[in-house]
Amino acid sequence: MKNWLGKSLKHRLSLLIIVATLVPLLFLGFFSYRTTAALTEEKAKISGMNTLRQLEAYLATMVQDVENMSLFLIGNTGVQNYLKSPEGDFVQQTSIINFLTNLAFSKEYIANIIIEPLTAKPPISHKSLVGSDFIDITKLYPKYYDDHPKWWSSVHRQWTFDGVRKVITLARPIRSTDKFIPIGKEQINLDQGVIARQIRESVLEKSGFVLLLDERNRILAGPPELETGYLLSNYYPNIEPFEGISGFMDYGEGATKKTILYKTMESVSWKLVGIIPSEEYRSQNRYFLTLTAVAVSVAILFVIIFVLVLIQKITKPLSALTNFLKNSSPEEPLPAIPVKSIDEVGQLIVSYNKLSSRIVKLTDEVKWNESLKKEADMQALQIQMNPHFLYNTLSSIHWLALMNGDGKIAEMVGSLSDFLRFSLNNGQEYCSIEQEIVHVNNYVNIQSIRYPDKFTFQVNVDPSIQEQHYMLKLLLQPLVENAMLHGILKRDGLGTITIYAERDEQGIHFTVVDDGIGIALERLNWLRTQLSEPPVHEKQISTKGGYGLRNVNNRLLLHYGKESGLRVESIEGEGTRIMFTIPYTAYGNN
Repeated sequence: MKNWLGKSLKHRLSLLIIVATLVPLLFLGFFSYRTTAALTEEKAKISGMNTLRQLEAYLATMVQDVENMSLFLIGNTGVQNYLKSPEGDFVQQTSIINFLTNLAFSKEYIANIIIEPLTAKPPISHKSLVGSDFIDITKLYPKYYDDHPKWWSSVHRQWTFDGVRKVITLARPIRSTDKFIPIGKEQINLDQGVIARQIRESVLEKSGFVLLLDERNRILAGPPELETGYLLSNYYPNIEPFEGISGFMDYGEGATKKTILYKTMESVSWKLVGIIPSEEYRSQNRYFLTLTAVAVSVAILFVIIFVLVLIQKITKPLSALTNFLKNSSPEEPLPAIPVKSIDEVGQLIVSYNKLSSRIVKLTDEVKWNESLKKEADMQALQIQMNPHFLYNTLSSIHWLALMNGDGKIAEMVGSLSDFLRFSLNNGQEYCSIEQEIVHVNNYVNIQSIRYPDKFTFQVNVDPSIQEQHYMLKLLLQPLVENAMLHGILKRDGLGTITIYAERDEQGIHFTVVDDGIGIALERLNWLRTQLSEPPVHEKQISTKGGYGLRNVNNRLLLHYGKESGLRVESIEGEGTRIMFTIPYTAYGNN
């Protein structure tokens, strides 16, 4: 196998491409199957929840109708008069029975309506009541109706002349409308069979089903094999509690795994529970698995044939290219390879020749940019003298001024010493923003002595920005110098120079603002044109405006990129605003 691969590029390429193609194909098939299986389950869940919502709407309408009917009965004059009267009246009873019959007419879910006096008078119902398993909640909690206006019972049996049926009862007390004292009770019995039929007609997938539970998770309606009145946990032990108004959960493992959907009816605290066996998903997934396997197999066969034909076409001209390269001297630069075809290999050779030329060009550009960086940074240093000699000399002048009691000279020399010390800075390119602002302050102190009462200087920079972030040094001082010499000193009266700095997700934004004489529109357009040009070598350092705006702009472009160049805004007679942005760099994280 090793010799078979080692002797032929065709063999290696064929094996590599086939394997590289088959692995994604197999992964795609597996991923498609898993995705389809997940979508099948998700679709079943969404469809099941929609079914539960439809059932909820039906039951909520029925419940609301029954509760409204119960309130209507309480306020009925005939019912009130019958319950208040000391003795029963046959005419009243007949009238109320007719009234109840009319209320229940056309409502198939109403099994019976019962008005029960608190006195010895007989109860009234629109269907003659023979017997009932109903036990009112007051038997267990006598004062239940003091805190609750109504009560929904669980499923119980009721006998009438029509036979026996299962019912769910809404019970509530009846109070007199004048004195609001209890005078009787009412029961509206819902036919559990009607509700169960509606529940059973709502099928989830093929073998799934829906249950209706009360607030204690007892079964109110569902499939015939699940007995009403039993707890759900009797049929599904260790089932987790239902959390929230609606949701879903998995129950069981393996072949017996089921998906359980649930939704709570807030008006009566009933729960609609849908149960879908996982076998429903597996039967659908087996079909998709078969379909995926066939599709992947056909794709694999096609890929193998296609790769073999393609490799044959590719390796033939590549062999000729190999023979040409073998004859080239390894000690010399590769010469341009002649192009003899316009197919893929020919285009490859053309691209190779272009790439070689591009590499040479990029190498020259890198060298050019490095030289520009060195030139800009050397211009920023501006001096080539022994720093220790300079510091010692300025320190001596500083102490002489102090000994002679000349504080102004001492302050000016001290600021100049710190200014030059920062400018040299052992050749370091970057400094903290705090150091840069201190450097600007030293410059401003020197100029304030030269030009007293000509300007004020302000710095509006958050201390956290100064302490946490770094920047290329000698950027702000030239801008302040430019604002002072060309804006503030040429105006009448006291001027102001302010430095602002703000940060956002793009970087740190600096602004130097002055209220000097501003820049004429023609001069401003010329300046913007100069700043928009790419960096070039400057044989002489400008003596106007410090290092000059162009030098600062060049250093920003070379170190931070084209998005960090200077932006100038000015109104003649009102002032100038110079802005630039530096991105967050590794220096800001140290």
